[in-house]
Amino acid sequence: MKILIPVDGSKFSRTAVDFVASRSTLVGDNPDVEVLNVQMAIPSRATRVVGSDVVASYYTEEAEKALKSARTRLQKAGMSPTVRFAVGNPADAISAAAAGDKVDLLVMGSHGHSALRGLLVGSVTNAVLAQTKTPILILRHRETPPADSLKVGIAVDGSKFGREAVKYVLRHRSLFGENPQITLLHVVTDFAGALMPDMAGIALPAYSEEDIRSMQKKAFEAAVSPVRKLFEKARVKPVEVCLAGNAGDELAAYAKKKKLDVLVMGSHGYGAFKAAVMGSVATRVAHTSEVPLLLVRRA
Repeated sequence: MKILIPVDGSKFSRTAVDFVASRSTLVGDNPDVEVLNVQMAIPSRATRVVGSDVVASYYTEEAEKALKSARTRLQKAGMSPTVRFAVGNPADAISAAAAGDKVDLLVMGSHGHSALRGLLVGSVTNAVLAQTKTPILILRHRETPPADSLKVGIAVDGSKFGREAVKYVLRHRSLFGENPQITLLHVVTDFAGALMPDMAGIALPAYSEEDIRSMQKKAFEAAVSPVRKLFEKARVKPVEVCLAGNAGDELAAYAKKKKLDVLVMGSHGYGAFKAAVMGSVATRVAHTSEVPLLLVRRA
């Protein structure tokens, strides 16, 4: 597995490094880990004044400050990371590195701005999400999971995106520990607002409780049944959970309540503005959940 960890010396990037370093089963599989620091370019006018050699030395020294602790932490965990730095726009450089090096996973810390605020202030994580098709694990500043085997929730909706999320987890099982607890999640409509007027014009429920349960069961089966064979082939038996309501809210609430270590979702990869404004479920969860979120694009 090839992993890219962008670092800037902040507590958020340290969280990303600590997470990767804590994966005992992953370490045993000898992953290819690269640590990247991106230095913002110094204006050309300033470069002409102080000289290119001075600027080059500055970039190297500043990058080393961010890279040193990450390199040491990963080495102590038994890894042999590659470290390097680039100069330019952070989101552009990270996305380019992920694509150029054919990375299997991007691991990034995030301060967790709301969707709109993150968009307006130019969150690097938000910008990378808009540019890359590489699977990305978004981590909040929280303690590293104490156990190697993680509690993993995979959200599926019957689409090709959910199927890719399942395939990714099964293909890279070492990331989640030797015996991860996997839960398949699907959110059905609760039909709470389904009303119809009677002869007197009074709003009445459009469906009986039995009708609603039947429709929800059919919707759940339609979403989950396509991926059951993937688990059977991999000899993995997940727990299946049906939730009802708003998908983004329900998934985030379940992940928090059950103390999941990571929530995995497929994503169509909208650009940052469209995703934030149009209410993408993945984007909503990314900006509201405190649980680490792994977004998998469809190749």
